[in-house]
Amino acid sequence: MTLKIHIKDSAPPYEQVRAQIAEQARSGALPVGYRLPTVRGLAESLGLAANTVAKAYRALESDGVIETRGRNGTFVAAVGSAAEREAALAAQAYAERARRLGLGEDAALAAVRDALRAAYGDQ
Repeated sequence: MTLKIHIKDSAPPYEQVRAQIAEQARSGALPVGYRLPTVRGLAESLGLAANTVAKAYRALESDGVIETRGRNGTFVAAVGSAAEREAALAAQAYAERARRLGLGEDAALAAVRDALRAAYGDQ
């Protein structure tokens, strides 16, 4: 995740953080399930006050862009329709399982393609 805060920008720093994370989440640069840095950690890396980053995280959570899972951290949330959210969560779970099984990206993608062909037929 790459964020840049422009002090001379008319938007306040918390809004710059919020907008950049939201855009990266919506574009897929930050995938569903991506664990965000802690408030304190991100604040330190950007040279901002922790309250500034906390305000951005609260706004992002309110918008449904991120979700906080207690002590486990803050993650990019699935966005879109309920079906898209469920599919994104299933895809994330599959990706994590494939990695734990030691599959490379090509093998994991091939398995998905085969499963989709079986489910949808050769359209």
